Amino acid sequence: MGNSFVLASSNPGKLREFQALLAPMGAEIAALSAFTATQADETGATFLENALIKARHAALCSGLPAIADDSGLEVDALAGAPGVRSARFAGPDADDAANNAKLLQALSCVPEAQRLARFRCVLVFLRHADDASPVIAQGVWVGRIALSPGGRGGFGYDPLFFLPELGCTAAELESEIKNRLSHRGQAVRALLAQLREVLGILE
Repeated sequence: MGNSFVLASSNPGKLREFQALLAPMGAEIAALSAFTATQADETGATFLENALIKARHAALCSGLPAIADDSGLEVDALAGAPGVRSARFAGPDADDAANNAKLLQALSCVPEAQRLARFRCVLVFLRHADDASPVIAQGVWVGRIALSPGGRGGFGYDPLFFLPELGCTAAELESEIKNRLSHRGQAVRALLAQLREVLGILE
């Protein structure tokens, strides 16, 4: 099978994170955009459903084993929103700035102590598009939503995701530290452990 995969995303920030996380294992990972400009329709009601949809699409378009993640931000004061709609919180064509602005507006009357939130990541690995036994892993990163953005690193909601134990936002962390702590880093490590055990690859 080799150690070449397709990542079911064209997000450059997400690709950089996955390349860094998988590099120690000797894995090469390409973005979906290297094979097609068509994105999968994320019609699932859960992170897992969306990850499976994206993984099958990427494997079909590339002919390679696929890794897909569906991840998002869950805010307790918003009953778990934006959740699976995190990337589209401010609309179908929203960018990070618009999503962050909408989140701050939605929490404008919520005191700091009640702004508990978590990033959740669900990862799926498929050997091929018709793989009936996907490998699934998950990671959760707990923090709270800051009153205003901080930091220039990361992407998505990182400037608003405050980590009380570190006294900074995810966007203020060095990438190496973020990859060690983050929901995505946790999920990748869990996925790789399963791949070694179940599939005997990436050794």
